[in-house]
Amino acid sequence: MTKLETSYSRGAVDSPLIEQTIGAFFNEMVGRFADKEVVVSCHQGIRYTYAELQREVNRMASALLRMGLEPGDRIGIWSHNNVEWLVTQFATAKAGVILVNINPAYRVAELEYALNKVECKALIMMPTFKTTDYLEMIRCIAHEVSHAVPGRLESARLPSLKTVVQIGSDTVPGFMRFSDLLAMGDPADQAVHSLGARLRNTDAINIQFTSGTTGSPKGATLTHRNVLNNGFFIGEAMRLSPDDRLCIPVPLYHCFGMVVGNLAALTHGATIVYPNDAFEPVSVLRAVQDERCTALHGVPTMFIAELDHPRFKEFDLSTLRTGVMAGSPCPIEVMKRVVSEMHMGEVTIAYGMTETSPASCQSTTDTPLEKRVSTIGKVLPHLELKVIAPESGEILPVGAVGELCTRGYSVMRGYWEDAAKTSEAIDAEGWMHSGDLATIDGNGYVNIAGRIKDLVIRGGENVYPREVEEFLYRHSAIQDVQVIGVPDQKYGEELCAWVVLRDGATLSEDELRSFCRGQIAHYKIPRYIRFVESFPMTVTGKIQKFVMREMMKEELRLNDAASA
Repeated sequence: MTKLETSYSRGAVDSPLIEQTIGAFFNEMVGRFADKEVVVSCHQGIRYTYAELQREVNRMASALLRMGLEPGDRIGIWSHNNVEWLVTQFATAKAGVILVNINPAYRVAELEYALNKVECKALIMMPTFKTTDYLEMIRCIAHEVSHAVPGRLESARLPSLKTVVQIGSDTVPGFMRFSDLLAMGDPADQAVHSLGARLRNTDAINIQFTSGTTGSPKGATLTHRNVLNNGFFIGEAMRLSPDDRLCIPVPLYHCFGMVVGNLAALTHGATIVYPNDAFEPVSVLRAVQDERCTALHGVPTMFIAELDHPRFKEFDLSTLRTGVMAGSPCPIEVMKRVVSEMHMGEVTIAYGMTETSPASCQSTTDTPLEKRVSTIGKVLPHLELKVIAPESGEILPVGAVGELCTRGYSVMRGYWEDAAKTSEAIDAEGWMHSGDLATIDGNGYVNIAGRIKDLVIRGGENVYPREVEEFLYRHSAIQDVQVIGVPDQKYGEELCAWVVLRDGATLSEDELRSFCRGQIAHYKIPRYIRFVESFPMTVTGKIQKFVMREMMKEELRLNDAASA
């Protein structure tokens, strides 16, 4: 293989891009695997073959059209994982309706913002989950729910939203049941077939809101071509086949679930297994065992929770082969344990962002183990990567740390009705700027050093928190660790480590600092160490370092005030 001369890499183009819509491609897969099991929802007790799923998808697409929705209209889905989510994902694609993923962690203000930002005409939602009453939140915004027509809504605060559909069998006045919506449709509706012939694979089909850590969330707008191809090439890197059964405990309302999960499986004739509506480690372990899963997805915190669960050794995971660990930086030591203790000798790492559909890098099943556990692999097919100096935009030499940028089919169409934010993220040459610091080595392997905003500058020395975290993971008492920078009058910034210990383990601040001395540079040794039970994180498993920083800044401010 030719060695790279600069931090620029281009993916293979041996396998052509898929230039069909999701609906057309799905129909072809049904033609090949009609009687094969396509989805198992363990918590719902539901199993569908490819043909049975197609019937429900076609019925749903017909119902959406008969409800009055037209191609380009937006429909929200506000739910954890279930078969209804999968049916809705493919039905909206067939009807040309844009599916808007609403995060179940959203509360009234965030829900109202999201629905109005993209002018959703309909909303499919779960009624409750644990202690959260989702129907009550809708009522808080729309006081005047019409009881005359089930599901019809008239609200000054939600002027576009006209229909609310409830997942589940309970009947709630003013809301339509999902089963009632399906009953409106005809799986043989010629209108769906005729419409499918007019849809283009470059049409927008999905809107996902970014986390909104600064300002209001932005709606990343994705096309058939974006997500279908990304799911396909992710599955190729895993060597998925019709013999595989993929366990998906990650949320479907995030790209990890609906693309890296659903679309990676369905583009390869594999079977999807949903262990539960939301992540719970024992249900994942049981689903892998009972359904003989060969692949498992998860963010690092999920794999840690599974590995360290007291009942872990009760379950037979010997059928596992591959999967994807992604969503946040994957600790090397955790990867090693997944390979050795969970039988996932072909586990892959994927990296990307919602705006790139999501993956732009991935290791493969035959990537050397040392590279698989220490890098995020190489650029995926039909994509380009480069590492640049953030200030000048110049492509850096191999091995230099800079901002990672992606270009190609996977880059989103843009942020919904936000040209200014779109142009900030995607430059004039089509490069998506990630905000991540990375390196590319001479063989094309990529490593993430952290976020540009997470870079700590201590007394003029650049410190990458990820490097310090990887070292601290080596301590046998540490289950998880996150390193951040906090303000300091003398050095500008100092390092702070938040540490989660393994069950039964003990460790003091002094012992941890002693572990560091002589092993890493003195300026990389955390000045502040906090032992915690968990980290603040999003429901998709991403650590919220900005929340940690604000908490530490307030703690240090109070300490200074007390000592003054």
